[in-house]
Amino acid sequence: MVAHSAVITGIGIVTAMGVGLEANWQALTDGSAPVVDADRFAPYPVHPAPEIDWSEQIPKRGDQRQMEAWQRLGTYAAGLALDDAGIKGDEALTGTMDMIVAAAGGERDVAVDAMILAEAAAGRNDIGVLINEKLTTELRPTLFLAQLSNLLAGNISIVHKVTGSSRTFMGEEGAAMSAVQTAVARIRAGQSTHALVGAAFNAEHPDMLLGYEMNRHLARGPWKPVAERASGEGGGLVAGSGGVFLVIEEARHAAARGAAVHAAIGPVTVDAGDADGTPSRLERLANETGLDDADMIVSANSGALARNAAEAALAAARWPERPVRAIANKTGHLREAQFPLAIAVAALSIAKGRPVAPLEAAEASAGGPPGTIGVVALGHQVAEAMVRISTPEQAR
Repeated sequence: MVAHSAVITGIGIVTAMGVGLEANWQALTDGSAPVVDADRFAPYPVHPAPEIDWSEQIPKRGDQRQMEAWQRLGTYAAGLALDDAGIKGDEALTGTMDMIVAAAGGERDVAVDAMILAEAAAGRNDIGVLINEKLTTELRPTLFLAQLSNLLAGNISIVHKVTGSSRTFMGEEGAAMSAVQTAVARIRAGQSTHALVGAAFNAEHPDMLLGYEMNRHLARGPWKPVAERASGEGGGLVAGSGGVFLVIEEARHAAARGAAVHAAIGPVTVDAGDADGTPSRLERLANETGLDDADMIVSANSGALARNAAEAALAAARWPERPVRAIANKTGHLREAQFPLAIAVAALSIAKGRPVAPLEAAEASAGGPPGTIGVVALGHQVAEAMVRISTPEQAR
């Protein structure tokens, strides 16, 4: 074991599969059908957020009212992770806890956008003046048309008293990859003892779907498993709502406070090069991470057709006998939260001593309890990451 090994002691998950660890784990192992809303945003299917009693993690006072859905999802999931780690409410721990959040620009105010477009269509030609009018009269003074990215970290800090250092990374899936990489690297270097890391995404918002569809990434029509989307309409990506946070801790720090450990997490390898070099980059990341001896692979890919094909080619060449589990089959793609989600699923599998069940017909069955699971993530356009999740005894 390395001098400072990193372990996962807390997991908070909210996805279409349900709220919390047990609901999500059951949905990953019981063969149930995914939860899909095919009507609200037709022709685009979406994996919706479940019913949530927000007051279980977020006070009903102004904290809930001032948050948009993505912030509530993230703040709620962060609370679940702190509960799971036995840290919530212990201000000696939350007050020294590092926080690293991956976030985008938040949800745009669609009503204000529509108001601007309607007046422009009606003949206003002083667009600059029009926009300034609406910005100053229709929005809360602290917000732009989209919220500030660090509002999620701010809300977690206020609600859950996580008041150590705070970082917010922007950049879709790549932001979450860098967030987890930074947390693990700081712990392994002895610069941090415990960190809260994660993200949230609200797929049920028109501008989120618009952003994907402008680049023709969204799947259309009836929902299909990831492996079959190339034969369907559209670009293969089905978005999902949810929030995922992890408590990553230095192993000796966790042991000293008697914390239960889900799994060990090794160094995270990340690259964000252009699409042309994807195959060679994936080979290099797999070599650096040492995934060839993993018992199975948990995939965080989005289902976007070109990126899914690149991952499938890698798996066929390097892990033809290894089971691969594409979690987007059950959760949809949670953008910034997808990489933390895949890590959480792998850690749960290690902790429970059971492999994730096949999530589609193309996935091979797994054998006995996994000792090491490789997590492979390809962003829907750019950014790739890999990491080993293992039993604590195998920490590297």
